[in-house]
Amino acid sequence: MTGQFGTSGSKPAAPETPKPNRRLDSWKEIAAFFGRDERTVKRWEKERSLPVHRLPGGSRARVFAFTDELQSWMNSPELRPAELAGGDPVSEPLESPASADAATGEPPTLRDQDVRHDRWFWILAACVLVVVVAVIIWRHHTGRPAGIAPAVKASTHPVNPEAQDLYLKGRYYWDRRTPADLNRAVDYFTQAIVRDPTYAQPYVGLADCYNLLREFAAMPSDEAFPRALAAAKKAVELDDSSAEAHASLAFVTYYWSWDVAGAEAEFRRAIELDPHYVAAHHWYATFLMSNGRYEESMREFEEAQKLDPASTPIIADKALLLMVEGRPDEAEALLKQIAASQPGFFSTHRYLSYVYWEKRDYPNYLSEARLAAQLSHDEDELAIVRASEQGFRKNGERGLLESRLELQKKLCAEGKLSPFRVAQTAAILGEKQEAMHYLRQSYQRHEEQFLAANKDSALDSLRGDPEFKKLLAEAGLTPKT
Repeated sequence: MTGQFGTSGSKPAAPETPKPNRRLDSWKEIAAFFGRDERTVKRWEKERSLPVHRLPGGSRARVFAFTDELQSWMNSPELRPAELAGGDPVSEPLESPASADAATGEPPTLRDQDVRHDRWFWILAACVLVVVVAVIIWRHHTGRPAGIAPAVKASTHPVNPEAQDLYLKGRYYWDRRTPADLNRAVDYFTQAIVRDPTYAQPYVGLADCYNLLREFAAMPSDEAFPRALAAAKKAVELDDSSAEAHASLAFVTYYWSWDVAGAEAEFRRAIELDPHYVAAHHWYATFLMSNGRYEESMREFEEAQKLDPASTPIIADKALLLMVEGRPDEAEALLKQIAASQPGFFSTHRYLSYVYWEKRDYPNYLSEARLAAQLSHDEDELAIVRASEQGFRKNGERGLLESRLELQKKLCAEGKLSPFRVAQTAAILGEKQEAMHYLRQSYQRHEEQFLAANKDSALDSLRGDPEFKKLLAEAGLTPKT
């Protein structure tokens, strides 16, 4: 995507070929698109209605924009060249740093950003110096000698530029969080490892991809989690000082190994290594939520949101916490705000379906469940939604549950659905024996869904059952109070 301006009295030159739409997530990226400074584009937003958006839950300083909208704004006949120039004469068309890859839609590479890095080098160097001085002063006042740091194996590995290029491309696609983009990210991370097998970060990227692929139904958990665990362990082995590696290892240690103490130790280690690593706070918050430690979880969500106010996944997961805390109206309002600004974000619609289910608002539940299944390209889940819709039309709530249970049992027998999902529906229908049968299957398969058995409201009818209590004890889960 190239931001270009004409040098004559005409409006900005339109691109010769269509460029792929892209979301820009900061004033800095928006300014770079136009080849201008941040002050200028902020003035354009205020005075010339530059199409800039703000995500719900974030501060006014955190913004995003879409390149297609910016290009349309540039081509508007009402805009004069002097206004676009921001008062600064333009002698030739300007290009954004991302232009080298505009034709392919690839994210900027390191080489694309060399010029920009040179420009900011001395500013960043000054900032680093200020931080170093501040740390020395802090250590002096807290009694810690300036030369002593936590004992970690520092990474001295020289970065292979080509491998780092591939790693950054992988992160670009990982952050888009769709099954297709995650698989593309896996390809880039794998290529980076081929270029440099001792570079830790691509292993972290692989672990993060596999952790998400099973969530989006793009890979079975018993295939994705072992891959994630192996990749995370390799990353820690290569660089024990990497907060990213420890956070990824913590995630899979909990959801696959069910090692609560081990996972918490890894989360704390990641935060100790880098208190500003957003994902460590975010994932630690979801871990605490899963264990019923809601107050601590909310503190971690707020810390993560403070570090990255514009993060949609953090805001969505925070809304999920509000729901499980018994605040469904607040959760619904927040999720609707996210859906309005980013309608294609899968988790928002899945969480809204949970909220509507808790409220027994079945029409809205079915609508959101269908949309979530479509966005995740999960044909089996979409079939369950269709069966539920048919049952609801015939016999209301009871018909919905019975139709859903029938198809769920079939899919489970074919190995396409978690037994835990079948147990939930059976328990709601009051089929306790059948629910326990599928719950035990889920436990024996070591499914991550089973970690919610002690507090899932769908299983409330089983709370007094001695067999249910025994199963929770075997799994090391504390019963819901």
